[in-house]
Amino acid sequence: MADRLSPLLKRFDLNAHVFFSGALCGASEFSAAEGVGHLHLLRAGHLELLASGGQQVMLTGPVAVLFPRPMNHRLTRPFDDGSELVCATIDFGHLIGNPLLTALPDRLVLQLEDLPELHGLIELLFAEALSDLCGRQSVLDRLTEVLLIHMFRSVMDRGLIETGLFVGLADQRLAKALTAVHEDPAYPWTLEALAQTTGMSRARFSAHFTATVGIPAGEYLARWRLAVAQSLLKKDLPVNLVADRSGYSSAPSFSRAFSQRVGLSPSEWKKRTTDPNA
Repeated sequence: MADRLSPLLKRFDLNAHVFFSGALCGASEFSAAEGVGHLHLLRAGHLELLASGGQQVMLTGPVAVLFPRPMNHRLTRPFDDGSELVCATIDFGHLIGNPLLTALPDRLVLQLEDLPELHGLIELLFAEALSDLCGRQSVLDRLTEVLLIHMFRSVMDRGLIETGLFVGLADQRLAKALTAVHEDPAYPWTLEALAQTTGMSRARFSAHFTATVGIPAGEYLARWRLAVAQSLLKKDLPVNLVADRSGYSSAPSFSRAFSQRVGLSPSEWKKRTTDPNA
């Protein structure tokens, strides 16, 4: 099967920054106002997680907890049991149509004992976190980004999410259509053309796509093209070139579609995401 993740990952910036490692003292608050997601890796021990809405969850290591979007939450060490923790901020970029981000739940909890494919990488990450070597911060950040990609693989291949993009990518037929769209958003895709990549009839493909991914294929394509357009705008490409490379027939049609979905013109959106004073 073709690479199902790289065509997605190359379109946006996935950035991780490790800001804590060691044993948690007392409680730590994490605010949605920071504008980033969070990843917490508990290798050993126990932590109590209080998420939005007042839900309390007892975490027992080894476990990974991913908040892909900004969300208020708190971690508390209920007892002194030698807990080993690494915390990182996660930023998927400012792409409204980013399908990986929208495919993830508000909180993803992975029991790491059930994912042996991640054990070596996690041990390497914690070894680096506990070291005092040159370049430690850069290595930690890059290892965390690699770990996230491995987590995406596990979610996809093990069916850890019941609907959405990861389920579609795990489906051998739908993965062909999704990968084709991700690799070439500028192609004039029709429902018939997408169905042809899977060897299914138009009606069967349409029904299967909606039932599996959760939205119609046409809507998914529109969102993906919007995400691609946003990634190109952030590279300071002119609007007419952005429109052409992201599958719109003209710059005016792109501007209209962009404004309808985002609520801002392409130039206004670009200014807001690149200028902190805008």
